[in-house]
Amino acid sequence: MQTQVWLAVLSLVGVVLGGGLSYLVQTTVQRRNERNERRRLAAERVEKRREEQLELLRQFIRVAQQAERAAEDPSKKKPSWKAGALDVVDELWVCERMIHVLFAPALHGLARAYVKALDHVVWQEPGDDSLWDYLRGPKVAFLDAAREELSRPLDLKGS
Repeated sequence: MQTQVWLAVLSLVGVVLGGGLSYLVQTTVQRRNERNERRRLAAERVEKRREEQLELLRQFIRVAQQAERAAEDPSKKKPSWKAGALDVVDELWVCERMIHVLFAPALHGLARAYVKALDHVVWQEPGDDSLWDYLRGPKVAFLDAAREELSRPLDLKGS
């Protein structure tokens, strides 16, 4: 009888140990899967942020080019020019504010300086400098900083 009790107790211990080990393995695998899913979602967020940034930069550069064309347009005195220039400059300022939202403060500061320079040449003469000389500094500084910003990896945790 004592042997049967020991066998029953050992069987019960084996079942408990097996169940415990099975539980540990399942929870470990589940935690690993949850961690992997969080990493995957974070990587997707980073990729979407990068796409948003690229699209915003394309739009900003496109609108800045339109502002440059408006600044050199010989029909500056016509009312139709003024309406078109207002639309371009408004869109440029909107893009600048979106750069403030989606990029680091350093890039936003350079975008703002470039927009101010563009705004100035659209509505006023640049003075002694040619239009291109006046814009070259802020434009190149912004484009260089944008390239550097995009080459930097985004933080998976902070995004």
